[in-house]
Amino acid sequence: MIKKNKSNIKLLSVIIPALNAEKFIDQNIKEVEVVLKQLIPDYEVIIVDDGSKDNTFKVAKGQAKNNKRVKVFGYKINKGKGHAVQYGMSKAKGDIIGFIDAGFDLNPEGMFMLLEHFRWYNADVIVGSKKHPASKVVYPLTRRVLSFGYQMISRLLFGLKVKDTQVGMKFFRKEVVRDLLPRLLVKRFAFDIEMLSVANYLGYKRIYEAPVDLRVDMEGLSTISSFGYLNTVFNMFWDTAAVFYRLRIINYYDENNKDKWLVPEYKNLEKKK
Repeated sequence: MIKKNKSNIKLLSVIIPALNAEKFIDQNIKEVEVVLKQLIPDYEVIIVDDGSKDNTFKVAKGQAKNNKRVKVFGYKINKGKGHAVQYGMSKAKGDIIGFIDAGFDLNPEGMFMLLEHFRWYNADVIVGSKKHPASKVVYPLTRRVLSFGYQMISRLLFGLKVKDTQVGMKFFRKEVVRDLLPRLLVKRFAFDIEMLSVANYLGYKRIYEAPVDLRVDMEGLSTISSFGYLNTVFNMFWDTAAVFYRLRIINYYDENNKDKWLVPEYKNLEKKK
């Protein structure tokens, strides 16, 4: 039985970025709501359809029709998970704003531990982590090796103390989101590291890890071509290098460079499907 969160959080916003999720988005929403109802009296679930080619938007809208806690947004062209998360954050009203990946790899009950960690540590950001000693993880060896290498590089480049930055479950204080959104540029492969490294750079140092229950679908991974996987790895490192360049070399994220910040792309996507 999940214990109710006893912190002073009045409203929790949870964003679910979704791409071609017609077959499971309905169940995802229901499972996330089951957990949230046990955690906090007031919450909102924000679905962002990231340019799906199937009926993800329509199915999610069906869930929202008679449920004011569920809100659905979408656009026609795929922009990347980072873009969908940032778009959802721009719509969120919660004291704590987070996201969880669509699909069934992550057990949504992990949100309980993320909220508890906010109370225990008075945190700015809590990230779900495969490396937490209490995590339950089923993950292929090749992904483990690449993840370890990437985290070592990330810690060296950005000075982050967390051991895992890539799990698709993270919660932020609304003040952190407010400061981050105008600055963010990465939409696809390294948006997690940009959010965390910039938050840390801006003085939000209370970034901690919480355990997750992660079961990666091995069958789904087997359908990804070697070229596609290597291309993703390359783009991940390329985007990470770009974040380092902006952060450490040209100081793009500084308040003094505010006139150089680009207008977030989601500002031009207000029209729904």
